[in-house]
Amino acid sequence: MLKLPLVIYVLVAPVLMGVFLTALLTMDLHRFDATTMITAVAAGALVAIPVAWIVSRKIEGLR
Repeated sequence: MLKLPLVIYVLVAPVLMGVFLTALLTMDLHRFDATTMITAVAAGALVAIPVAWIVSRKIEGLR
């Protein structure tokens, strides 16, 4: 079943992307170019894939 992981991904991905971007902006790096911000957002989107998969398996296990 692929529906549940996709729905959870749609909810988790923006949250993790926002967390990663906020963490980047709060660091004292003195260089906030577009490449660094896009990398942080892409990392959040990639991390959201296994998180969505794990959460969907836990939810399916509750049935």
